[in-house]
Amino acid sequence: MADNCFHCGQEIEEERIQFDQKEFCCQGCKTVYEVLNVNNLSEYYNLNHNAGVRPDARGDHQFDFLNTKEIFDKVVDFSDDGITVVTFEVPVIHCTSCIWLLESLETINQSVISSNVNFTKKTVQITFRDEEITLGDVARLMTNLGYKPAISLKSIDKKEKPKADRALVSKLVIAGFCFGNIMLLSFPEYVEVFGEVKEQWLEENKGFFRWAMFFLSLPVFFYSSTDYFQSAWQGLKNKYINLDIPIALGIIVIFFKSTYDIILDISPGYFDTLAALLFLMLTGKWFQQQTVKSLAFDRDYKSFYPVAVARLEKEIETPILLSELKKGDRILVRNEEIIPADAILIKGEAMIDNSFVTGESRLIPKKSGDKIFAGGKQSGHAIELEIISEVNQSYLTQLWNNDAFSKQESELNALTNHISHYFTIIILGITLISAITWWIIDPSLILKVVTSILIIACPCALGLSSPFILGNIMRVFGNKRFYIKNTSTIENLAKITDVVFDKTGTITESDDSNISYEGKVLSSENQVVVRSLLRNSNHPLSRTLHRKLNVNDQLHVDDYKEIIGKGQQGFVEGKLVKVGSRSFVNAEGKSSINQTEVYISIDNVVYGKYVYKNRYRKGLNELINQLSNYKLHILSGDNDSERDFLLSIFPENATLKFNQSPADKLDYIKNMEADGKKVLMLGDGLNDAGALKQSTVGISISDDMNSFSPSCDGILDARNFKLIPDFLSLSKTSMRLIIMAFIISFGYNIIGLAFAVTGYLEPVVAAILMPISSVSVLLFATATTRISDYIHKWNLE
Repeated sequence: MADNCFHCGQEIEEERIQFDQKEFCCQGCKTVYEVLNVNNLSEYYNLNHNAGVRPDARGDHQFDFLNTKEIFDKVVDFSDDGITVVTFEVPVIHCTSCIWLLESLETINQSVISSNVNFTKKTVQITFRDEEITLGDVARLMTNLGYKPAISLKSIDKKEKPKADRALVSKLVIAGFCFGNIMLLSFPEYVEVFGEVKEQWLEENKGFFRWAMFFLSLPVFFYSSTDYFQSAWQGLKNKYINLDIPIALGIIVIFFKSTYDIILDISPGYFDTLAALLFLMLTGKWFQQQTVKSLAFDRDYKSFYPVAVARLEKEIETPILLSELKKGDRILVRNEEIIPADAILIKGEAMIDNSFVTGESRLIPKKSGDKIFAGGKQSGHAIELEIISEVNQSYLTQLWNNDAFSKQESELNALTNHISHYFTIIILGITLISAITWWIIDPSLILKVVTSILIIACPCALGLSSPFILGNIMRVFGNKRFYIKNTSTIENLAKITDVVFDKTGTITESDDSNISYEGKVLSSENQVVVRSLLRNSNHPLSRTLHRKLNVNDQLHVDDYKEIIGKGQQGFVEGKLVKVGSRSFVNAEGKSSINQTEVYISIDNVVYGKYVYKNRYRKGLNELINQLSNYKLHILSGDNDSERDFLLSIFPENATLKFNQSPADKLDYIKNMEADGKKVLMLGDGLNDAGALKQSTVGISISDDMNSFSPSCDGILDARNFKLIPDFLSLSKTSMRLIIMAFIISFGYNIIGLAFAVTGYLEPVVAAILMPISSVSVLLFATATTRISDYIHKWNLE
């Protein structure tokens, strides 16, 4: 009979339940097994045998409190239009099968739309239909599967930062204490003793010293080294050879060989080596963690993206950064702009698209007084909102990193993981061959050689080089007001072959001093209706013209529509107002050369046009010259009136296309990538969303408008537009630095192994060198990236 439960693996003590030729420790484990089989999820047990967690046996009503409105509003991340998103902390997540099961909740219960696990934070984010299942029922579903969510004041208070894990510190302190005392007790064994009395005294008391060292080594072996044992065991259970298996083997060999030696009175053993080994490795691990924290580009606590929102003060719009937005502020959100924080609708009728949050594209009507969650996108005329919670940078980052907008996995990470896996297998092979060889040559050196090999050969430095160098480059970019989504973006920037520019708002600047009017005189009344329409658009031309018309803009707009690439229209005070291209308003004549024109039509009467003398961004000529190694393209939604002027700036082989719709831009980039090109797209973030998402790297240029879009890979402050060649250059430099770090790591391991295999390396020295190798790579990453930043000739004023 089985002694352990088939589901959770725990020992069967009292109740023994037999079902389907398997045995379970309780009714809960049997139920979970049945649920998994009914929903065709039995693969759960193939991923990790006995991986289940015993379900909580308490009553079915323990989560009813989550359904009360006050608690519900505090716990959930988002809830609108029958869809709710909640993030639960689940401390019992421990392996791949846990992740697989929790990310299969939609298969078990059709009311769950999706579930995503963050293994590092031990959290699971669940999106579900709240009209079909309550929040309490979701918590019960997880509990019945053995994954009870931890709901406390900490989880309810979203502002509270997670406390640092003190386990590593306590293990380090205990290892250090035991190491110091073991070294003190082992001192008489290593010094030359003069005099027969002292030698006799040592002989009489050596048993006490040795057994004292043994007992001091027990906390080191059974507590301080548990992280290495657990990691190695999890790897073996999942049939994966990870980096901690050689280290765990080395610790076990030292401990049991030392215990064997003192029991048979052969030698004092190597307890001092064991304690020193753990103390030094844990010190290196702690230092590594601290360095990661200090170097990490954590957008949750860094300055906000260079994205501006329009704050309203006495009906006057003032562009401010997200970091300056506070609870109680009133903001104006225009067509296609994203709501940056939870807010109440004060004025206007909203049509909210929550696809960035829920993945379902659908317009939801909102009326005055309704709550609108952060991440929703307004579709239609401008609305006024009052902020009811501070901007959650972590939440916006989460939307930005949504799987729906991810492109490709990091090739460097995949390569590093692949190398590390086979590296460990090779090291185990070398260890076995060395042990056999030294058994023949000199058996007394086997322990020394085997332990030194297992400790010295660690590809940790190899795994650290890439994230540290790229993390530092992200920091450098951030200091230059260039915020990128992840380190994969840097990898992709280094591969770019073609650079595609949008024209309006990307290579041109918005300046109302360069606008003139031609046509019938617009009365003050008509200027008011035109400006009231323009107030709703986020297009660069609309924003510039809105600033130019210094009249009232508070008139209500009905049936507002904006057709990207053509224009916008709506009824203002009963008048049909159209603002856009010549064809959009059905104007006669031809477009002028070297200028952009925006036509005005009121009640189907074309009054005239506003002529924009385009002012190109400062330093554009120099930027184009610096991009001579790339194939350049322009995809513009405007007419070709400025073709000749742009041809004088761009090289002869550049491709210029005008009158391009968003779909045209998307298809053009698709065709380029089908030909093997790596495309960098530079646009305004909203009108070019499709092209930005399709391109290898999509960068949104941010002026004084809300250009945040999950479709883009980076947001660049328009003031540093001319630094694009520098960002591309430094990305290539970072790839070269990573190769150098790989070479250093491999060189260290080859040299260390040569000394270890030949018996010239003591285990304690190996324990010192192992963390030093990791630290040296970190220092290399930090120093070289800072030097590269310092000597790089940034095109700054």
